[in-house]
Amino acid sequence: MLGVSGGIAAYKAVYLARRLIESGAEVQAVMTSGALHFVGEQSLSAVTGRPAVTSLYGGASVSPHTEMAAWADAMVVAPATANVMAKVAAGLADDALCATVAAFDGPVVLAPAMHTEMWDQPATRRNARRLEEDGRRLVGPVSGPLAGGDAGIGRMAEPEEIVRAAAGVFDVSFSGLTVLVTAGGTREAIDPVRYVGNRSSGKMGNEIALAAARRGARVVLVTAAPAVGMPAAVEVVEVESAEDMAREVWARSSAIDAAVLAAAVADFRPAGPADSKLARVDGPPRIVLEPTPNVLAGLVERVPNGATVVGFAAETGGLDRAVHKAASYGVDFIAANDVTLPGSGFGVDTNEVSIIFPDGRRESFGLMTKREVAEAVMSKIADLRAAVV
Repeated sequence: MLGVSGGIAAYKAVYLARRLIESGAEVQAVMTSGALHFVGEQSLSAVTGRPAVTSLYGGASVSPHTEMAAWADAMVVAPATANVMAKVAAGLADDALCATVAAFDGPVVLAPAMHTEMWDQPATRRNARRLEEDGRRLVGPVSGPLAGGDAGIGRMAEPEEIVRAAAGVFDVSFSGLTVLVTAGGTREAIDPVRYVGNRSSGKMGNEIALAAARRGARVVLVTAAPAVGMPAAVEVVEVESAEDMAREVWARSSAIDAAVLAAAVADFRPAGPADSKLARVDGPPRIVLEPTPNVLAGLVERVPNGATVVGFAAETGGLDRAVHKAASYGVDFIAANDVTLPGSGFGVDTNEVSIIFPDGRRESFGLMTKREVAEAVMSKIADLRAAVV
């Protein structure tokens, strides 16, 4: 099913329909009344070979939305306007497109398209999170020229990327497997209110957990950062310190098939933190640091044969230490990034990652969204597991 809503990007839906057909899909289009202001129903009907559905009423079928929902294996909504996203997130079914989504129990891919100001609205971002919580997959939006002559994030992803996303919903390469993921920066207590920590928002680990869940895995996310909007397939285990994270990760080591340790774990912690808040009037404290447990090394020692273990390394000024880590830790590979590069640091939505293997081989990616990095990491794990089998 190809749902088309009323945004200027609707003109791309005709080409998207063609690309889906060329990829081997049968396509049925369903359009909102707004979409008809931007692209004609005859255009989509001609390309798909099926009359586009534009209304719940007056057609040959008495229940077009349920018939289309029963026929389809997957549904793509492109463009998905802010209005359609809001209605789908709320479960509304007041037009042919939204009623079909409401009646459909298969995978749904939405390609948001709107002006930057609309995408940045708290309500729209909240709806996007809710859609992902409900198991919908969002592709885009991306940055670029927008209608009206301005530019920014909100442009619909290109049809080729949407086709790849649609094909990806049938990827169940991790079905039946348990994947453990770590995220966030651990906090090591100085006293009850102060800590030594690492700068990490947890975004990279969260995206990996979501990518694994989309591929059918049961996911355990051990995190020291907020994990909002996780689907039911992701069990969230909240921790604070490296000691906490090591305990939770190692306790689950015997039951996992793959692990991606993306957390920024503190290497050192204050030895003997104070029991009460340190007072300024007492002067600067003398803080002695001691090593924390090495979560990654300890996991490698404990996992069963055949389990895939991947570590992350956030470095500065090059990746030499990540190369050494890949060679000495017994992992399948290290995903490393230089956090001093623009767009590759903490708290942003992008990352520039190199995959480093124990033998020194390296596969480098350009600047990508963290979601794209997560998909690339999961694809590499799938390739490694398939090669072993």
